[in-house]
Amino acid sequence: MKTQMFLPVYRAATQSLAPFSGLFLRRRAQRGKEDLARLDERRGRPGLMRPAGRLAWLHGASVGEGLALLPLVDRLIAKGFHVLVTTGTVTSARILDQRLPSGAFHQYAPLDAPRFIERFLDHWRPDLFLLAESEIWPNMICAVHARAIPIASVNARLSARSFRRWRLAPGFISALLSRIDICLAQSEDDAARLLQLGAPRVHAAGNLKYDVEAPPADPARLRALYAAIGPRPVWIAASTHSGEEALALLAHKHLARQFPNLLTVLAPRHDARGDEITLLARETGLEAAQRSRGEPPNSATQVYVADTMGELGLFYRLSNAIFVGKSLMGRGGQNPIEPAKLGSAILHGPHVGNFVDVYAALDLAGGAFVVNDADELARRLAVLFGDPGALRRAADASRDSVAAMSGASDRVMRAIEPYFAAMIVSGQ
Repeated sequence: MKTQMFLPVYRAATQSLAPFSGLFLRRRAQRGKEDLARLDERRGRPGLMRPAGRLAWLHGASVGEGLALLPLVDRLIAKGFHVLVTTGTVTSARILDQRLPSGAFHQYAPLDAPRFIERFLDHWRPDLFLLAESEIWPNMICAVHARAIPIASVNARLSARSFRRWRLAPGFISALLSRIDICLAQSEDDAARLLQLGAPRVHAAGNLKYDVEAPPADPARLRALYAAIGPRPVWIAASTHSGEEALALLAHKHLARQFPNLLTVLAPRHDARGDEITLLARETGLEAAQRSRGEPPNSATQVYVADTMGELGLFYRLSNAIFVGKSLMGRGGQNPIEPAKLGSAILHGPHVGNFVDVYAALDLAGGAFVVNDADELARRLAVLFGDPGALRRAADASRDSVAAMSGASDRVMRAIEPYFAAMIVSGQ
């Protein structure tokens, strides 16, 4: 079959599957992957009224993509837009509800079936559509384009692996990319790959994630934690994935021989794993407290399991030494930019393919360090805890490195400025 036939085939297939969406969504809700109270949003039925005036629709897949859009949200509000942000995950909805400013609001993205997309567009009538990173939904893009709504792909990225896959269907991807008015890529490599696949207007604008403000922390809760912990040495293992907590606990045992009053904070990527991690710590012979159960750390606590939603900003502020997970036992790594912005030395495993550029910059500047196992993790922490000057220099280098890479949001706004002018001329 010729690849240019994929679009109508895809449209017909998603249309035929739409009647089964209720069963699909309910099953996902049973596994905690959908918000049962807001399933209608996934079928394009609004959960809110449309505000009067100009509306910008911004879409990102999940937490990372949604948070990366926040600098643009602020700038669009300053331009007089109301801002609708859509994502597809429960976690992203909860976090964005906490982080979105006045003038912006969240809805779940509709499933990519024609009737759901049309229903969504009929209600929201966006004046501008910004699609983040590697999100390419055929029905969504085609429907927005058909209504002559400007589309910009922002923070766009396309890995070499995805590029090779898309080249197997050149007509399909070209038909989609040709409907996007402008692609603003994270890097020159991303821009080159998008151009080769048929995107007509591409610029390398940089990564929006460098412009995201550091996550907030409730001052009263932070003071309470400082008081409970006192002057003890503290390190954080953040956004950990299965298997990494066991390595962190082993590193704690090694490090505690030199620093007997050490506190290790484990903040898993998925807070639902809190009970499992607390049990693991206790089975390892360590005294553990669990935040989701209201247990504060005390002088006997060796491991504090930080299994709550939206409090990473709180825990990042407890220490200048942060291990960032999905880098030892996962693949791709988690985002180190937020702890770096707060002035932390970053430790990470070798598997950081999702954030190659930022880790390379942090490593080169001396703001981050690669560790390959629990022994190396403990040894690196021992060096940093034993030399406060070295820890401070690494933390400063980390903060300065990410600051030097900021500015993408301003470049994106300059690139989409002509579309604002067109709206004024047309009276939108």
